Order: sequence, then structure tokens, then C-alpha cells
Amino acid sequence: MRTDNTLQQMTGKSGMESLQEQQLAELVRLGRMYLKEHGASQEQSAAYIDAVKAAEEDLRAARKGNAEAAERLGIRYQRGDGVEQDYAEALKWFSAAAEKGNAGAEYSLGFMYENGLGAVTDLAAAVSFYKKAAAHGSARAERSLGRLYEGGLGVAQDFAEAVKWYSRAAADGDAEGAYRLGLRCEAGDGGPADYAEAARWFMKAALQDHAGAQDSLGYLYQTGRGVAKSYSEALKWYRKAAEQGDAGAENNLGYMYDCGLGIRQSSEEAVVWYRKSAAQGFACAESNLGFMYESGRGVPQDYEEAARWYRNAAEKGNARAEHRLGLMSENGYGTLRNYQEAAKWYQSSAEHGFAAAQYSLAEMLYYGRGVDRDFAEAVKWYRRAAAQGHADAENNLGYMYENGRGVGQDYAEAARWYRKAADHGFSRSQTNLGYMYETGRGVERDYAEAAKWYLKAAEQGFAPAQNHLAMMYYSGRGVSQDYREAARWYREAAEQGNLYAQNWLGFMYERGQGVPQDYSEAMRLYKGAAERGDAAAQYRIGDMYRRGKCVERDYAEAVKWYLMAADRTQGGNAHVQAHA
Repeated sequence: MRTDNTLQQMTGKSGMESLQEQQLAELVRLGRMYLKEHGASQEQSAAYIDAVKAAEEDLRAARKGNAEAAERLGIRYQRGDGVEQDYAEALKWFSAAAEKGNAGAEYSLGFMYENGLGAVTDLAAAVSFYKKAAAHGSARAERSLGRLYEGGLGVAQDFAEAVKWYSRAAADGDAEGAYRLGLRCEAGDGGPADYAEAARWFMKAALQDHAGAQDSLGYLYQTGRGVAKSYSEALKWYRKAAEQGDAGAENNLGYMYDCGLGIRQSSEEAVVWYRKSAAQGFACAESNLGFMYESGRGVPQDYEEAARWYRNAAEKGNARAEHRLGLMSENGYGTLRNYQEAAKWYQSSAEHGFAAAQYSLAEMLYYGRGVDRDFAEAVKWYRRAAAQGHADAENNLGYMYENGRGVGQDYAEAARWYRKAADHGFSRSQTNLGYMYETGRGVERDYAEAAKWYLKAAEQGFAPAQNHLAMMYYSGRGVSQDYREAARWYREAAEQGNLYAQNWLGFMYERGQGVPQDYSEAMRLYKGAAERGDAAAQYRIGDMYRRGKCVERDYAEAVKWYLMAADRTQGGNAHVQAHA
């Protein structure tokens, strides 16, 4: 009688291998029954049977020491292709093939160990197998090594080493390697970004239909980085990537329609692409879609729907969406006004480095809305936003230094921050800087320089600057005295409802300075300002009654207006600041 051992020697099969063949045969039988019961097509049934038979052939060849067959069998067990998915069994066959120097199996072992499939996660082992596969020319392994060095996974983080491996993978024709190499060039890794080199690698990958590279290449064309700016080229590459379902490209294509860049502007078409991207959970698209609902662009305005999309994006850490949620809570859009909730979202967005949120959080701290009032903490967040060039924050930081709130009073530092914002074209800061020159605070007094900054702000339609400029012309400080020019600028401000300007323009009509003398027009302007509480205008009306100008002389009426003016605190000058 033969023993099991004699049988193994004669057939070369172990009991386990015989069992595997029996399992494959059983899979064929059960598969046929399942497919028949579930109405599978003849083609589907045939494909399934073919996969099982191919697995059986790979098993026979692998038992005979065929490395390629062992690798294929490992892939089948890894994917459940013609066999039941079994990571441990996949690991066994990959190991058998790797022992014979099979690069594909070495790569697969690295992948299995990296991801803890069939074995405990072991990044050091993953690196070792990837290096073996790379030495045998595996581009996938070269790319994977680049990724591990980039992320510091199983090895010390080393961008130079990552670039080396990505370069090898790209040179071997690996699209993902070329794409990742482009990303590293774009990032600069501590040095200056090399957009031209990034574009070169993105193009190599994009021509291989790599969606991420197509999207990245589109962005370089959109912004003109490393390539000549071309919206048509950007659209072409975004569309190619979007057609492959790339969420980033779908969002970017929506943005091009939203802004009308290289294509006819269409909010409706923008919403279509934002929605496609948002359906994949892409946070930036969710935020953009929220804004479309908030503003009623391409869809009916719906604050609740806007808040829903913002929240989806915010929960993924999207700083812009967090800020928009804060604004909606602060202003009661789509929800009850809730300053505490607003401050919470501003804080989260601010900590993610979003300048607008840092400014909004500082405002909450300045006014004590939703948080305890804290000038020093407000200064901290104004400073962080100002460091990113946020003009409102630069202006308000200047205000804090000018008035000694949260910091020691320092006119020179105030002027420095006002100048930063003024150089950004911010009219409020241009006015404040002009006032610093006019009064000699933090800078040497210079009326001509004051007039220059007032003019910059006045030409932007900023009423307080128009007031200041009018007074410079009226008094001849920094400019030649010119009553007509003074009246022109007072009129510009008065037409915006500025009380100070209405009063002064009335005074010029009363005196006939720069305009024909006209008591009726003077009285009309005085009354417009007086009815809104301007003490100076109330005084001028009293004086008109006392002198009988345009009205019958009436001392009792004069006294009434004088008393009215006396009961109010006169506003002083029109020096406008952030929190005036």
C-alpha cells in the first residue's frame, strides 16, 4: 500500500495543492449555478469560467517553479480573480515568485507589506521589496519609493531622494512618476519652484492620459506659470481630465465657466461642473457650490442649501467654507444669528491660515461678539492676516497702534501699517495715512503728501477722503487754494449722504465761495444734515434765523437750533478710522 508520502513523490503534489485544485473545480461548478440563477449573460458566464480555468493553469505552472505564473496567481488571490480573494495566499505566491527575482512580485510584496494585506503592516519590509523591484527595473517600485521618501514612511523624509526615484520612474515611462515629479518641481521643496520643469513633466504624464497631470497642466496654463498663459489650453486639459472623472478638473472647469475665462461666462454651466465634483466629495467644489446657492448664481438663492454645502466642505477642513459658515452665522443667513457659532468657524478657518477668517476673528475679539472682548488677542489675529497682505487687517493694525489698543501706542508703527494697506490701494488707509501726514503723527508733517493720499482715496469715491481733500483746497494746505475745487469735492461727498460735507457745502453756498451765493441752497443742505443730527449744521441753521438769511429773522427759532446743537457732541474732524 502506498503512503501519502509516496503519492506526493510520484505526483509532485501536496495534499494542500490537491485541495486547491478541488476548490477550483468546485468554484467552477458553484459559479455556473450562481450565474445561471442570477441571470448572467453568456459572455459573463464564459468570462468567469475562463478566469477559473486560467487560475488552475497558473497553479499548475507555479507548482513547477514558474515565477511568472506564481506572480499571476498572487495577483488572482489579491484581487479575487478566478479564486476566492485571500491576501495570505497572495502573499505566499508573490514570495515564491520574488525568490526567483520576479520584479512584479517584489513590487506586489512591497505593496502588501505597506498596506498590511496578508501580513502586519511593515514599512521597512515594503521599502526593502520596492528597492529589490526597482533594481530589476520596476517603474512602479521606483515611483513607490519616491512616494515613501516624500512622506517619510519607513524611511527618513528626503525630498531629494524622492525626486531621484520619481525621475527614474518617469524616465522609465511611468505616468504617475512623471506626475509626482512635476508636483515636486511645482512645490520647490524649500527652494524656488520650477514651473517650467513642472510643466514638462506634467505634459509627459498628461499625454499618457494621466488625469491628475492633465488637471495640473491646465492650472499652469490658466495661471501662466512655466508656460505662456492660455485659457484655451487650460480648458482643453481641464476638459480631458474632467472627462475621466477627475474631481479637481471638474471643479476647475466649473471655475472657468463661473468667471468666463476663455469661454462664455455661464453660472448654470459652472454649477453643473461644481456639482459633478462635489458629488465625489471634493471639498473645494462643495464650497464653490455653496457660494452659488448663497449668491443665487446659476441656481435659485437658497441660504439653507448654501449652508449645507459649506458644512460638507468645512467638515473636511476647507478653510474658505469654514469662513463662509462663520459669516452666515454672524449675519443670520439661512440660520438664526449666532455669534458663538460664527466665532467657532472663524477660529477653525483662521487656524488653517485663511486670512479673511483671521481678520473676521480679530473683529469678533475687538467687539466682543461671541467671545470675550480682548484687544491683545485681536491684535494677534490682525497681525496674522496682515502678514498675508489683507488690507483691512493692515489698516486695523495701524489703528490699534495709533490708539494704543492691545499694543503700546506707537504713531510710527501705525503709519507703517497704514502705508502697507494704502499701497494695496485701500482707500480707508490712504485717508488715514493722509491724516498722519496732515497732523505729523508718526511721520514728518507734510501737507502735500497728505493731499496726495487724500486724492488717491477720493478718486475711489471714499467720502471721508473727499472731505479732507476739500478742506485742503479750501485752506490752501498742500495744494493751491481753490474754492471751486473744494466745493466740487464737498459735493462728491455730500451726494453720498456725508453730513460733514453737506454742512460745509451749505456754508460755501451761504458765503458764495466757489459756487454762486444761494441762501436757499445753503438752508436745504444745512437742514438735510441737521435732521440727521449734525450739530454744526444745526448751529448754522440757528445762525440763519438769527441773521434773517433766506428766512424771516426769528430769535426764538434761532435759540431752538442753538440749543439743539449744544445738546449734541460735535463730531470734531472727519478723520475716519477702522472702528470710528
